[in-house]
Amino acid sequence: MYETVLFDLDGTVIDSAEGIMNSFAYAFSRLGLPAVPRAEMGKFIGPPLLYSFETICGLSRAEAERAVEIYREYYKEKGMYEIRVYGGVGELLKKLFASGKKLVLATSKYELYAKQIIENIGLAGYFSFAAGSLTGGERGTKAEVIEYALTAVGAEKQSAVMVGDRMHDMIGAREAGIDSIGVLFGYGTREELLSHGATHIAETAEEIFEIVCRK
Repeated sequence: MYETVLFDLDGTVIDSAEGIMNSFAYAFSRLGLPAVPRAEMGKFIGPPLLYSFETICGLSRAEAERAVEIYREYYKEKGMYEIRVYGGVGELLKKLFASGKKLVLATSKYELYAKQIIENIGLAGYFSFAAGSLTGGERGTKAEVIEYALTAVGAEKQSAVMVGDRMHDMIGAREAGIDSIGVLFGYGTREELLSHGATHIAETAEEIFEIVCRK
């Protein structure tokens, strides 16, 4: 049974595809980069922004840092509002909170935006803490975000679990020394999640509850 449950945001709590893809499209246009077809933009949803611009787009670190700044111009004005909460997730958080679990947001998204989003969608009250990346590049990996969040809430690693939808969540959990639950209603696949060390797989929000509360 897990007592501390860390949740990714994009692809796990919220479907943020529209806002993220629009923000990337804006950045590509401003930077004069080739447009990416919408059908191929799923690879940009989930990984840290610097990783996407450096590794996927092939930009230098300086170019990627500038790209992140441009991306955030659109995101903070429009993109962060182009979202929806996944079906069943609001009820999942309510049930976990009521059962006494400590819920923590652990996202690669810029921390200020993440806090604003969960406040705007009415879910902030379920989370005891929210951790994300910082504009200066601190907490640039998922493992760093997870480690920071665990320390902040005083969680014991053996009773903590990371819930996420992409390989970065599974890798980050493994590097931080905690279990993970890979969800299939987000942007990752079963193969991606299992090949990167997912401890459990959940197809629905209800399955997440069953895994967390299993004795």
